[in-house]
Amino acid sequence: MDYLTAEFTEYYNTRRAHMEREHLPPVREEPDEVETLTMDQIEVKSYVGGLVKSFERKAA
Repeated sequence: MDYLTAEFTEYYNTRRAHMEREHLPPVREEPDEVETLTMDQIEVKSYVGGLVKSFERKAA
């Protein structure tokens, strides 16, 4: 199996958004106040050879 196929398979099976949740986060109701993050508080992770990106809050 080539590198890109293996990367996509791993991403598809473990990290992608799932249709059952209609691509929604675990909390369905929007909170009254949403915290604003700065760019230095966000970590960008790349998957599938950089074709897919995930944005996550950095650990404190």
